[in-house]
Amino acid sequence: MNYLAHLHLGGQEPEQLLGSLYGDFVKGRLEGRYSPALLDAIQLHRRIDAYTDSHPLVLTALGRFPAERRRYAGIIVDVFFDHCLARHWGDYSDVSLAHYTRGVYRVLAAEPELPGRLARMAPYMIADDWLGSYRDFEVLEQVFNGISRRLSKPEGLLGAMAEVRALYEPLMQDFRQFYPILQAFARA
Repeated sequence: MNYLAHLHLGGQEPEQLLGSLYGDFVKGRLEGRYSPALLDAIQLHRRIDAYTDSHPLVLTALGRFPAERRRYAGIIVDVFFDHCLARHWGDYSDVSLAHYTRGVYRVLAAEPELPGRLARMAPYMIADDWLGSYRDFEVLEQVFNGISRRLSKPEGLLGAMAEVRALYEPLMQDFRQFYPILQAFARA
């Protein structure tokens, strides 16, 4: 799961929202570094990642990609699943996506001590409505290009959009089957 799904699954209190994002930006031991609520949200993020990475429906989605793409398929599926969530947000939330993302952005903007790369990224995320923009399929190409710049082998994501376009319907079905299961896991 990518940013939007983690935020949606991790709880809606400010520290829960922050921890849902911090999970991608902080490494190593967490004890003593964060408040209990923030720590719980980061740990939930990590559990969601582990559960997602080993779930048979996600493994099926990953297996849809050609063998030479498999190393990067997890990244592609995470981003695509955020697209699915944004596109079908009303099926999973009682508030509009625009209202929800504005709330997340307010929390981010109010936090003076965001960790490392998140601190540098947050102003762009807010200004360009990254979370809401996931609903537009063509935005995924920009997301993949941004991610590829951080990879040691950026060519690993070249051509990903063509594959995702070809796999759109089966991947969407994978998401629609998996996300309610993941919601139940996160609540538990």
